[in-house]
Amino acid sequence: MKHHKKLLVVLITGALASSSVFATNGYAPHGIGMKSKGMGGVTIAHQGDAVAVGGNPAGSAWMDDRLDVGIDLFRPIREAEISDSFASFLNDTYDGSGSKLFPIPEFGYRRGLNDQMAFALSMFGNGGMNTDYKDGFPLFNQTGSRTGINLSQLFIVPSMSYKLNSNNSIGIGLNLVAQGFKAKGLTNFDNPFFSSSPGNVTNNDTEWSYGAGLRIGWMGKVSETVTLGATYQSRTWMSEFDDYKGLFAEQGDFDVPANFGAGIAVQATPALLIAADIMRIQYSDVDSIANSAFNLFELGYPLGSDNGPGFGWEDMTVYKIGFEYQLNPKLILRAGYNHGKAPIPDKETLFNVLAPATVEDHLTLGATWVLDNDMEHEAIKLGFRKRVSTGLLKGVLGRHHDKQIGQGM
Repeated sequence: MKHHKKLLVVLITGALASSSVFATNGYAPHGIGMKSKGMGGVTIAHQGDAVAVGGNPAGSAWMDDRLDVGIDLFRPIREAEISDSFASFLNDTYDGSGSKLFPIPEFGYRRGLNDQMAFALSMFGNGGMNTDYKDGFPLFNQTGSRTGINLSQLFIVPSMSYKLNSNNSIGIGLNLVAQGFKAKGLTNFDNPFFSSSPGNVTNNDTEWSYGAGLRIGWMGKVSETVTLGATYQSRTWMSEFDDYKGLFAEQGDFDVPANFGAGIAVQATPALLIAADIMRIQYSDVDSIANSAFNLFELGYPLGSDNGPGFGWEDMTVYKIGFEYQLNPKLILRAGYNHGKAPIPDKETLFNVLAPATVEDHLTLGATWVLDNDMEHEAIKLGFRKRVSTGLLKGVLGRHHDKQIGQGM
């Protein structure tokens, strides 16, 4: 147990020190846990490790005791292009990938308390709003200094599960969230004309925010081969980013949006398992994410005000399907597909060159190779390039694609 405590402290420290965490279902993770990520992100009705319990806390009721540790190595590519006669002097392609490779640790632990109850702890990174235009971006500053933002989030989810009977379980967990944010090079907006709090818009180093919410879930075996699941994550109420209260709506508010979903897992053959999830992410409930940039340019609400502009994101529905095949006692193969329409409307490209969450389709691969020391898994995710164009100022175009690899044990 002392070893487990020391390991957890190291992982938490490492996650908070990581320069960013990423995802591409908007800024939500495409999956929770290495095995989930190898299967397109499914977690609601099928879970392969204790980290995935963070997706549905009812799942730990059906696991054996286990400890899981993993790390993602994430390599996103961010790029924006301005091409319009309205501001032809700005026309160019801008590379937002000044920061390149990001390690993201994860941790999971499950322990049965008796035949009906189990405790689990899941820790994982969540985020995806990072850009680093090392040569600047002229819409945001005139000096050519580095321009971009960085949002990193750490979820720690302690949970309890309870078997109602031999086929059904429920679970409840806390979302304990720490998030850090930093903006640089947004000096064109750091003045009384654009912001309700000049001096709290940009170049203020990393500011930390903390909050909590709830996760609840159900998992039920409706037959020997079919399992269903459902989950709900409440809005996570966060403390405000005081150093950026002139940037985010409602004086620096940046809550984590609610989501809910359902899943099914089918043991099609003794060797083949197929699982699918559908999830709805409620980005539109958080003003700093959902408010339109036109709140500033057409309605006159400055950055940081109650109705101040945000990224203009809409709610997002994500579809996931995964396959797991037991090739032999030592080797399990996984594959998956994940799709969700990008939450960025065409008209909202201006501020989203800072957060180009445009990827809609992902293919994933994974494998478990069981060794004598129980090291077992690695996964690969590919996100496909997606354009969002014809936006504000008639000429801001965001493009983003990514590749993520991970390894766990």
